[in-house]
Amino acid sequence: EISGAKNAAVAIIPAALMVNGVVVLENLPRISDVDKLLTILEHLGAKVRHIDKNTAEIDCRNVCFQDSPFDLMRKIRASYYLIGALLGKYKEASVPLPGGCNIGSRPIDQHIKGFEALGATVSTESAVVSATADDLMGSSVYMDVVSVGATINTILAAVRAEGTTIIENVAKEPHVVDLANFL
Repeated sequence: EISGAKNAAVAIIPAALMVNGVVVLENLPRISDVDKLLTILEHLGAKVRHIDKNTAEIDCRNVCFQDSPFDLMRKIRASYYLIGALLGKYKEASVPLPGGCNIGSRPIDQHIKGFEALGATVSTESAVVSATADDLMGSSVYMDVVSVGATINTILAAVRAEGTTIIENVAKEPHVVDLANFL
């Protein structure tokens, strides 16, 4: 039995927030990052039901933007995908800088560049990234460096923006494609 891809799962779980309904995610890997992201969604108001050990049903019909569970978010690197998802759906997000394993510097400047290109105002204070927008507008975004995280976050923020967004110099890894296919 082959486990599902962690990198796809940790991008698609926050993307479930974009859906005003129920999604079923199959072949989720049994890892702590997946469990923590599902718990974060529950804290935000989603109903999560485990159908079996690798399948979760996520109902986001009653999710509303509220204070995020920073203590839990700080424990995983992929929590920064919640910025794009929350900004895209609720036009605001407040998420701590990514935590998790210490594998070196992971700047988020390209994420911020993508959000700002879509019309968001972004600030970073006390290790928390806050982003707000009255409306997000499609735009052209050029990534100065190829970044999987920035590509995913820009896609998440842009998916509900008015108009078309074109992202150049994007990451093309399979989990970026998996996210795009999910959306």
